[in-house]
Amino acid sequence: MISKIERGVAIPTATVLGKLAAGLEVGLSVLLGGYHVREPTLLSPSEQPIFKDPESGLERRSLSPLFPDRAVDFALNLLPARAQVSFPPHHQGVEEYLFVSRGSLDIVVDDRRFTVPQGTSLFYHGHVRHEFHNMTDEPAEFFIVVDSTATR
Repeated sequence: MISKIERGVAIPTATVLGKLAAGLEVGLSVLLGGYHVREPTLLSPSEQPIFKDPESGLERRSLSPLFPDRAVDFALNLLPARAQVSFPPHHQGVEEYLFVSRGSLDIVVDDRRFTVPQGTSLFYHGHVRHEFHNMTDEPAEFFIVVDSTATR
C-alpha cells in the first residue's frame, strides 16, 4: 500500500493513513506535510496540507506548523452530511481536544458515544479507536488539537 500511495496509484482511507502514521510513530499532519523550522511561521491555505478520505469524504486540513521538538497538531475537519469516519488508536498518552464549529457530531470513543453539538467541545484519549458520525443533513465542521507531548 505504501508503494501504491507513493506512486499515486492509490489514495489511502483515513483508517489506512492512521495506521501508517501510528506505525511510523508520527501524527497525520507530519505524515502529510512534514516539519518546519521553529520560528514565526505563516501558513497560507496553499501551504496547509489537506487529506481527503475517499470513503467518507472527510476533508482534514492541517492548520499548524509542526516542529520536531513539539507534538501538538491543530486541524480543521469537514465531514459531509450522513457520513462517518473511523481512526485507529494512537499511541498511549495521545490526547485530543475537539470543538464543533458548525453542525453536530456523534463521536464514539472506545465504547462510549457522545453527541457534540455546535459550539461544544470534547476531550478524549486518542489511544483508543475513535469514530466521527455526522447524522445530520448538513456538513459538520470541527477543529481537533492532537497533543502527543506525553509520548515524547
